[in-house]
Amino acid sequence: MLPNQEAFFTFVAMERVAFIINPFSAKKNYQPFLNELKNKVQDPLYYISESILGTDDFIKTHFDEVDFFVAIGGDGTISTVAKQLINTEKVLAIFPAGSGNGFSNETQFSKNLDELLDKLKAKKSRKIDTFTVNDRLSINVSGTGFDGKVVKEFEKTNRGFKNYIKVSLKTFFNYKPIKLKFFDENYQQYNGKYLMVNIANTRQFGNNAYIAPMASKSDGLVDMVLVKKFPLTYSPLFAFRMFTKKLKQDDYITYLPVSEIEFKVNTKNWHLDGEYNKIKSPIHVKVQPSSLNILI
Repeated sequence: MLPNQEAFFTFVAMERVAFIINPFSAKKNYQPFLNELKNKVQDPLYYISESILGTDDFIKTHFDEVDFFVAIGGDGTISTVAKQLINTEKVLAIFPAGSGNGFSNETQFSKNLDELLDKLKAKKSRKIDTFTVNDRLSINVSGTGFDGKVVKEFEKTNRGFKNYIKVSLKTFFNYKPIKLKFFDENYQQYNGKYLMVNIANTRQFGNNAYIAPMASKSDGLVDMVLVKKFPLTYSPLFAFRMFTKKLKQDDYITYLPVSEIEFKVNTKNWHLDGEYNKIKSPIHVKVQPSSLNILI
């Protein structure tokens, strides 16, 4: 028997933990995680998700008997689980298994099951903000324009960071900027054409690409990031700054911290936490302060 294994068995039975696995994450290689989980936790309650509806039903079925819901997957999987936990005392935990893992990076979850089990045993949590785009939940970074188009094309591939870069480069050269118009006169000076518009609750898309280095998930605000189409010569500087947490406002980038904002754009292509969505303007973004309980 492993050291302290018996004690942990008692903890799991007492504290009621559920593991929700996206079998399509991590190149569909979830079996090693499941094997390790069964070796370290006695009779774990787990669900291999067949669909978003299936995940929703599993959470609703076990809601009263579970305190910690662990999402095993990427940002889309995490967001799906989080939707059912908003404004409750239930706690979201994460085992990152996506292609970017932006939200798990920002909430200090690693691909180490022992570390996760230790956190569950300590059972400490805190509230963080989330936000909605036309009443659709987002917990990390959502956007439209260039990156919305990239996600749409990326989902036609086998995913992976290399494919993301390939799709991004191909899309960049052919993409026409979107038109953005604010309703509030205080922001109308920013009306214009943009390569992309991002709404950032945390600092990064994923893969340590920091689109909003100053964003905080617990300040009641999101950073609205307006990026104008820039010349090819600016690309290396943009990439360097993004991957070194040094992006800042300049001739091509504008940051607008907001708690609520309305605007319209001439595209329906959005991504919410990296998952493609069609969303029709007008767009209403609203922060939900301290709405999600996260394991720490």
